[in-house]
Amino acid sequence: MVTRSSAAQNLAAMHPPGPALVLLAALALGLTSPVAHARQAKPAPVTEATAPRAHGDPIMAIVSIKTQKVTFYDSEGWIWRAPVSTGVSGRETPAGVFAVLEKDKDHHSTLYDDAWMPNMQRITWNGVALHGGPLPGYAASHGCVRMPYGFAEKLFDRTYIGMRVIIAPGDAAPVEFSHPALFVPKPDALAAAPSRASTLNREAEEATKAADEAKAAAAAAEREAKSVKSNLRKLEQAKARADAELKMADRKLAAVKTDQAKPAAEEAQQKAAAKAADAAAQLDAAKAEASAKLAAVTTTKDAAKAAAARKADTSKAATDASLATEPVSVYISRSTQMLYVRRNTHKPARDGGGEVFDTSIESPVTIRDPDRPLGTHIFTAVAQNGAGLRWTAVTIDDGDDAKDALDRITIPKDVLDRIAPTAVPRSSIIVSDEPLSSETNYRTEFVAVLSNQPQGGFITRKPTTNVDVVASGDPYDDGFGNFFQRSWDGQPVQRGWDGQPVAPQRRRGQAPTYYRPMQPGWW
Repeated sequence: MVTRSSAAQNLAAMHPPGPALVLLAALALGLTSPVAHARQAKPAPVTEATAPRAHGDPIMAIVSIKTQKVTFYDSEGWIWRAPVSTGVSGRETPAGVFAVLEKDKDHHSTLYDDAWMPNMQRITWNGVALHGGPLPGYAASHGCVRMPYGFAEKLFDRTYIGMRVIIAPGDAAPVEFSHPALFVPKPDALAAAPSRASTLNREAEEATKAADEAKAAAAAAEREAKSVKSNLRKLEQAKARADAELKMADRKLAAVKTDQAKPAAEEAQQKAAAKAADAAAQLDAAKAEASAKLAAVTTTKDAAKAAAARKADTSKAATDASLATEPVSVYISRSTQMLYVRRNTHKPARDGGGEVFDTSIESPVTIRDPDRPLGTHIFTAVAQNGAGLRWTAVTIDDGDDAKDALDRITIPKDVLDRIAPTAVPRSSIIVSDEPLSSETNYRTEFVAVLSNQPQGGFITRKPTTNVDVVASGDPYDDGFGNFFQRSWDGQPVQRGWDGQPVAPQRRRGQAPTYYRPMQPGWW
């Protein structure tokens, strides 16, 4: 019997060991190259699975582009897992941080020939979503994340608006994490929050009623003033006519040449004088009334302005109090040196689709060594832990490790005082080198994409049009449009051809070199 080893030796002895002959020998004898070994090491296909334990509602979903799978997690670990199909080359699914923005049980695409996308869960308004679809075993979508049809249907009623969706280039999973910078709630603040919200909501209702009454009083005073002004103009015209008639009567009396005509002229002159005096008296009275009415207009307008200001203040305080026990999300960007806060108001957006997120807090933040990468880390409060919270961390981009990244950040005390005492499970802190995407607006939580990863399926879509909302005293209506059309310093936004903010790109493995732009803009 000839072994593979002896056969190879005999073949080498018969002919010079040229590269082509060595390759032929390897193929003839079934020998494998390193490339073949790598192919044999391909991971087993992902299959649908459910954790063998009782589980709670999902807190986050993590999509791995590398292994084409999605995993949903509750407070104790993974609960569901399934294969997915992400975007093809040129239309890649963007890696980054997202949240569920809208859900549609029977969605049909407006971009791709009315294609059926059942159990759609939108994560960007320009059209990236999780939904049921065919899975050929490899990336095949136009940028969305396709899940098995049955899996997507099973999940649809378990997820919720605002649930975190993380799309990672490689494999990523949450790990238990603790750090002094993470929010520590105060039991007394949490206990007092519902009562405080109730009190402030009642005060806001009273202030709204008072503002409506003051506005009505100001409108009534304005109407009365207009009526008085109109009457005043009529009296001025009547006095002018009476004065003219008196002058005419005076001239006629002076022109009388006979004693017989004089009594009639004198009588006419006396009547004209009486009429002019009466007209003058009426005009003087009307002027005094007009002065009082105009003063009342000023007084009622001032009262209406003060009542509207109180309404706005109490409404904002009531909104803050009502949102205090909602999960809070914080995004810290090294690119912009800014901190942004979001809470879901659960109020439907007036322009259709999704819910309004409160955007009332943004603040500069201090980052030590701001030219050094932080990476992208998502810290999530998954459950109560005694009086505090139990946190996990997920890292999806290179930079510092999670602990070192938090060590370098100082969150302003006034911001911490507003959000930390009432932090609850599902609250999160996201730390990233990236700016927020231009897709972030008042109908989203946070949208941030990794600039060192392909984004074909993101940038080939039409960017969301930000809707300007006119300020009206309603805290949900105030300033969203202007907020999202301006940079942190109030300057116009500088964008590229695709609608994205201008941001430096970097090659694989190369550290990012972010900067605060000399020209305006970070959105």
